Amino acid sequence: MENTDYTDLTQQNDNYDLMQDTMDDKENVSVVDYKMVTFSLAGKDYAIDIMQVKEIAKTGRFTYVPNTLPFVLGVYNLRGEIIPIIDLRLFFNIDIPQRDDNSVENMLIVSVGDQLFGVVVDAIDKVVGIQKSKIQPPHPLFGDINIKYIYGVVESQDHLYILLDIERIFNGRFSAKDKDNGMDNVYVNSSVGEVMPGQMKTPAVSHTATKPEVKAEPSKPATASEQDYKFVVEELRNLKKFYVSDINEEWVKTRFNQWSSEKGAGNVQLQTEKDADDFLSPFWSNCNGTWWTKQYADEVYKLLPENNAKQIVVWNPGCGKGIESYSLACILKKRYPNSKIRVYAHEIDLLNVSNAPLLSIPDSAANDWYSPFVTRKVSGEYTFNQEIKDIVMFEYHDCTNSNSLPMVDVVFARDVLSFLPVESQNVVVGDFDEKLKGNGIIILGAGESLGKGSNWGEKTVGSLTYFNKQ
Repeated sequence: MENTDYTDLTQQNDNYDLMQDTMDDKENVSVVDYKMVTFSLAGKDYAIDIMQVKEIAKTGRFTYVPNTLPFVLGVYNLRGEIIPIIDLRLFFNIDIPQRDDNSVENMLIVSVGDQLFGVVVDAIDKVVGIQKSKIQPPHPLFGDINIKYIYGVVESQDHLYILLDIERIFNGRFSAKDKDNGMDNVYVNSSVGEVMPGQMKTPAVSHTATKPEVKAEPSKPATASEQDYKFVVEELRNLKKFYVSDINEEWVKTRFNQWSSEKGAGNVQLQTEKDADDFLSPFWSNCNGTWWTKQYADEVYKLLPENNAKQIVVWNPGCGKGIESYSLACILKKRYPNSKIRVYAHEIDLLNVSNAPLLSIPDSAANDWYSPFVTRKVSGEYTFNQEIKDIVMFEYHDCTNSNSLPMVDVVFARDVLSFLPVESQNVVVGDFDEKLKGNGIIILGAGESLGKGSNWGEKTVGSLTYFNKQ
């Protein structure tokens, strides 16, 4: 492809001074155990672990994708694979000159799990070898970016390099260590309540039940030891990043009693990822990660309260691939036809939130209750009409961080809180309290609650439950 220059790092290492740090001191050569690709942003030196950099490139031939986030320059055909292109300068809110569409950009092709990303930077420098033990913890003074995206800082060749945590930036997948522990097929996003199709070994959704199949009293576990219960809680956290707290403890205890009865004495503990999936299988809300059935859509419609406001604002954290957000937008439009509706759909998975505006609808769903809200593209595929698309604003955002949302009428956060550490759960619930209008409601996952003795009232409409301020 013209105007494109690639360098494969695995084949062209001799183009770089791989051991620049240590060539003048032969005694230190043996301790070089970490290599990083260095580059610059706004005059500062940054670096990425070389193991995550597949190649470097110079190109500017990106295909623009409408309705994407400002730091997504578009997509690019990399030898038959379509990859998103992220401008790291825009991602970190670094001022840059207005871009010329014909300009050639310096780009790192990085790998996060099995997904490739193109990362645009100011200039790519070289590969530097260091001693890993010299990497120091980050400090806010070292960069213009959020400290949570910094793995550490290291000094080499009179340069102070800010080493980026690329996996946290793209919030992707488990590390190599996790894969070694048998979790290579797991994907958990701490702020995503949507189950990713094809990434769960067992079905995560029941299409016939709208509440978790939990009917027993949530009393203290009686059929197995307290030690077994604590082990289950620990392994849910380790295997699935599921955190037991007041929000879900009632469901977990009841499910544990069921599990103990099913498995029998001595077989209660969760040994594998599949065990954890089986334990959590009744937890997922109906139509999580899938197209909504008419029955479920009708239930959500009935749950929404009367509201004559000129504008209805909804917060949908953990929107996943966008199915939930668009489905909700359709129901809101039907419920409040005379109101201006805005759905703020937040997601921490960069690829999902970037692709959400391009979501296509299968024929089976397009010809069901969705039909008044869809249109057919030139390609023959169905997509949502412009009125529905204008309702939803997809944003890359971690719900545990502060946000600038206006006051909201509805918080729709199914199966989100349970996959946040307990401290983060409390932060997010506090944000719910702060952002929710006095007459607003919160809809959580079927297995989640705002806890006993809280300031939240709990009401059930049909098979669904919502919470409001008391």
